Amino acid sequence: MRILLFATSYNGLCQRIHQELTFDGHQLDIELSDNPMEMYQSFLAFEPDLVICPFLKHRIPEKVWQEVPCLVVHPGIAGDRGPSSLDWAIVERNKVWGATLLQANQDFDAGKIWATQNFNSRATSKANLYRREVTSSASQMVRSCVAYYQIRQQSTPTIDTSRLPKGSWHPLMEQPMRAIDWHADDGLTIVDKINAADSFPGVKDQINGVGVYLYGAKFEPANTSSAIPGEIIGQKDEAICRACKDGLVWIRQMKLAPTKGRKFFKLPAMRVVNTQLKINRQLPHIDSSVQSDIRAEFKGQTAYLYFDFYNGAFSTEQCRALLAEFRILEANPGLKTIVLMGGEDFWSNGIHLNCIQHADDPTVESWRNINAINDMVEAIINCSSKITVAAVRSNAGAGGAIIPLACDYVIAREGIVLNPHYGLMGLPGSEYWTYLLPKRVGKLRAHKLMKDCLPVITEKALDINLIDQVLSEGWEDFHQQLFEYCENLSKSDDYQQLVKTKVKSRRQDEQEKPLQTYRTKELALMKAIFNDDSADYHRLRHNFVYKIVCGKTPSRLRAKRFLEKIKAVS
Repeated sequence: MRILLFATSYNGLCQRIHQELTFDGHQLDIELSDNPMEMYQSFLAFEPDLVICPFLKHRIPEKVWQEVPCLVVHPGIAGDRGPSSLDWAIVERNKVWGATLLQANQDFDAGKIWATQNFNSRATSKANLYRREVTSSASQMVRSCVAYYQIRQQSTPTIDTSRLPKGSWHPLMEQPMRAIDWHADDGLTIVDKINAADSFPGVKDQINGVGVYLYGAKFEPANTSSAIPGEIIGQKDEAICRACKDGLVWIRQMKLAPTKGRKFFKLPAMRVVNTQLKINRQLPHIDSSVQSDIRAEFKGQTAYLYFDFYNGAFSTEQCRALLAEFRILEANPGLKTIVLMGGEDFWSNGIHLNCIQHADDPTVESWRNINAINDMVEAIINCSSKITVAAVRSNAGAGGAIIPLACDYVIAREGIVLNPHYGLMGLPGSEYWTYLLPKRVGKLRAHKLMKDCLPVITEKALDINLIDQVLSEGWEDFHQQLFEYCENLSKSDDYQQLVKTKVKSRRQDEQEKPLQTYRTKELALMKAIFNDDSADYHRLRHNFVYKIVCGKTPSRLRAKRFLEKIKAVS
């Protein structure tokens, strides 16, 4: 079928639905503009059988939804309405939540329901709930409803929602509704409020009389009777620790509120404290059972290395810390397998553009950061004493989608999206991609992936050998299957032969073309761009961290043969 996507941005859910429906054989076009005329022109040019809105914050033109069914993904249970669905679900601690696919009409979230799926909610952030349960449910519903609509010759599905929990209208959750009372609120309530605003819009608060937005919260029970609620009492992993009446609240990221016409962007909380709030006292390091960006867990002869960096961004310091931990595991004679687990929201998104933008000299910091991440990748490639596995549990992009290829095996969770390209940030790429990617998918396909700058879903990634195996999308099922896979790998009778084979292969590759040659060539191109003040990279990085969007659909996402037709219609 011909399917047109309307979306506010090309987020993870939109990418997944776009690429899955394309993989299923449908013809797709996409319109990201919120301009009603441009939306209507795309509709006229493409003449779709269906319009699907995976992530839409603006209205669909009336003459579009009156012409063809327009299906909107709403992140709430049947009957739930309003723009802050997940926010309210978290602060109200709903044990069951869901996602609903409904047909657009004149009222927001009030059209005919085509499908709805409920799931058990979790005590987690809005972003995490959206990226896992909501995205999974939405993808399944869209694919099944499209198939139904096609097979039944454009008849619409009918479902019985009488036995399902019923939602209701919730207003936009504004900052006064999110406000924290550090003296009255307990730690879990504070974390719920911050979770409900993560990663947007954050909870507005004050530190030393300065307005800040808070993100990435964790609660840790502790005796804080000697501290003033809200007081910053310590730090770890660049997160700050604030006292509350029944324990500690860890804040991972902050952003200064706009002031005097100046806007700010998210940074690790300690960088805001040190460089923007300029709190002139040393904050002690506090050991924590809940705040740990890097940790290793051991099962038998396998080590699982977790690195849960906020939004998957790797700063220079985080790269060095992760490399140090990897070296410790590599030197452990009792281990056979090292599994790189990434984070829960993202496996990795490469270098930390926000920290680079914040640096005194972004050019220098870009160079430090890219070398630090390359050092880490080099160590993984050259690990000769153990088998390495990349367990890609969450989406990955840019250099973060290349890092897994440094491992001996790449195992992915079904439904994740990979973006193994750098062009959208105006960069030619690094992380030894010119060695790792062609080795996996072939030289021609590697360069096509880089040139097209399109997402890759797991079905396609498996087809082109970008990954080795796909495990269940369900979080618990995935981990159980992964643990069994890695245990069998470590206990395999062929284990020693596998190690010998990888060492021999690496030696042959090194003789053919030294690894350093790839790095030198890649980084020479990167440095030339870093040092060029007029390079697109600096503008694109600035726009990225300040959330400045172009407001139109990139040509790379358009159905090419309809571009001229759209121009003619306009």
